[in-house]
Amino acid sequence: MATNSAGVALSGLARRLVLDGHLDEATARTAQMKAQADKQSLVSHLVNDNGLDSRVIAQAASQEFGVPMLDLDAIVVENDVVKVVDEKLLRQHNVLPLFKRGKKLFLAISDPTRLNSLDDVKFQSGLVVEPIVCEELKISKLLEIALAAMDTSMDELVDDDFDLEGLDVTSGDEEEDSGNDMDVDDAPVVKFVNKMLLDAINQGVSDLHWEPYEKFYRVRYRGDGILREVARPPLALAGKISARIKVMCRLDISERRVPQDGRMKMKISKTRAIDFRVNTCPVIFGEKIVMRILDPTSAQLGIDALGYEPFQKELYLSNLAKPYGMILVTGPTGSGKTVSLYTGVNILNTEDVNISTAEDPAEIQLPGVNQVNVNPKVGLTFESALKAFLRQDPDIILVGEIRDLETANIAIKAASTGHMVLSTLHTNDAPKTLTRMVDMGVKPFAIASSVNLIIAQRLGRRLCKECKEPLDIPQEAMLKEGFTEAMLADEWTLYGPGNGGEGCSQCKMGYKGRVGIYQVMEISEECGRIIMKGGTSDDIADQAKSEGIWDLRRSALEKVKQGVMSLQELNRVTVE
Repeated sequence: MATNSAGVALSGLARRLVLDGHLDEATARTAQMKAQADKQSLVSHLVNDNGLDSRVIAQAASQEFGVPMLDLDAIVVENDVVKVVDEKLLRQHNVLPLFKRGKKLFLAISDPTRLNSLDDVKFQSGLVVEPIVCEELKISKLLEIALAAMDTSMDELVDDDFDLEGLDVTSGDEEEDSGNDMDVDDAPVVKFVNKMLLDAINQGVSDLHWEPYEKFYRVRYRGDGILREVARPPLALAGKISARIKVMCRLDISERRVPQDGRMKMKISKTRAIDFRVNTCPVIFGEKIVMRILDPTSAQLGIDALGYEPFQKELYLSNLAKPYGMILVTGPTGSGKTVSLYTGVNILNTEDVNISTAEDPAEIQLPGVNQVNVNPKVGLTFESALKAFLRQDPDIILVGEIRDLETANIAIKAASTGHMVLSTLHTNDAPKTLTRMVDMGVKPFAIASSVNLIIAQRLGRRLCKECKEPLDIPQEAMLKEGFTEAMLADEWTLYGPGNGGEGCSQCKMGYKGRVGIYQVMEISEECGRIIMKGGTSDDIADQAKSEGIWDLRRSALEKVKQGVMSLQELNRVTVE
């Protein structure tokens, strides 16, 4: 057994980390001695002072001691299980109860050799303790969330610094609200819902998720494309929270069996109001509600703020300037398609043109643009709206989404008869958009002659400018990511999220804001010929590449090179 000069033996975990090449022997001995002197666990010392990856340590501990390992991202901790152990004890040992099966308590712990921790929990709970190795940092994070959620009353969740009751909330209906019928009897519920909405607005959140489960109720925010839990109100209030939100949106409170759609407006001040699009969906344990915050200022950002490369921006602007034809924007839900389209509409929105839009619903409201919310229940579909537009002397038409052959044919016809048409499709990239339209039944020659430009896009998180850290990655690894030797030959720095992914006070986990990643593909004559010959999306992609068009991966690599994105984010939003 290896020992240092003082005759102190390396522990099993330290020895395993040395054998696996994660630590050198001198560093391991020093870390072990300092941890003992500070009365700190070796794992905590290695993570906090040596900067060793907590996942690497967890894997080594699991392998060395034969204890199962679990990724805490894959589970939901139940409050009733956490209450089995005293809060002071949990914090002292940084452990977290995960499951209780009969007389066995399964405990998340970063170092299973800490027998005193296991004994303390066993004595206090009266249960047989089974250790499960988990990452030190994830235990700490989930422990804080679990403790914050325990025994939380509505009064504790509401911050009295805000005048929550003074907020003016109205439904999105065109008719006037009747005032007092917006109130509900439970004032704490009203204050809590208003606080969640206000916090979401202040934090720049895009969506709020209200989710009931068997043993808990949670609220999550989607910020910068990532969902995170922000509150766990008492489960008993799930029905009242859902009812409050439905009242605000003028939905049917008594109907819980089918989805409902609604809108609401929150007036924060005399000059500022925020719109929400709301959808309810019946789930096993109640109703899940998702609220999308509609930001009318996003169309005024300007094209320079969206993240287009200079040559991509010029392609978009030059095609917007054409008198007729079709521009399609494609990508998954939440990829920023609407903002891209409305940025273009805002550029075209002048006194001398007639612009009409058909959407489901109109998320961004622009003065000077004639906007229609489609309503299939009364026969107002995309198809019927487009037919009406063509009889109203249009110059520019925006279709929220091309969903079927009828809508596609009318849009193609409009683009071929002297109108500029902008729309969206749900496809993975620009070449697949063309073959998707063929699959819908649109004639290939009609596509080739009417579609001018296709923009495929994704949204990636921006690295925080305040805390991003330079990284040193081997050239071989960079080449595998898709960088070329020519790109690596330039002088530039690779960055990652700051403070080991924890971020700083100005950001969340090292990221702040989002940036667009684009594939801007102009339909050339050769691409048109491939379409008319029945070519595949791969054929079109090969032709686009030969014409110098960047795919999404290439555009994302450029953002990494510019120091805007991390490699982790590159791989999250694009594929090789």
